[in-house]
Amino acid sequence: MIIEIAQLQVKPEQTSEFESAFDKAQAIISSMPGYLGHELQRCIEQVAHYMLLVRWESVEHHEVGFRKSEQYQEWRQLLHHFYDPFPTVLHYEQIAGPGLQPVPQMCTRIQASRPMAHADID
Repeated sequence: MIIEIAQLQVKPEQTSEFESAFDKAQAIISSMPGYLGHELQRCIEQVAHYMLLVRWESVEHHEVGFRKSEQYQEWRQLLHHFYDPFPTVLHYEQIAGPGLQPVPQMCTRIQASRPMAHADID
């Protein structure tokens, strides 16, 4: 397994439109042979900066299977006009560590049978 990492700099005034277009585009990439999963992360410090991580069985599944497909043309039409500059895309293989595991989200639901009084908080 390899991971494709693309640093995406989106035009700042188009971040909402980009996220909406990506919502459609992810159906394209997830249907491709060799696709194993993806994440789109938005930067906290630089709101128009995103990191796309895509897991593939091999570099060839990405570079040949996806990029040379008809579906890639649709992906390009949906997303490429949002980038400035055009992103750098590199492929990585894991050499150490157990890998990132999802952290279970803890959810606590508080139900109050009566309004909380000041004394309840002390």
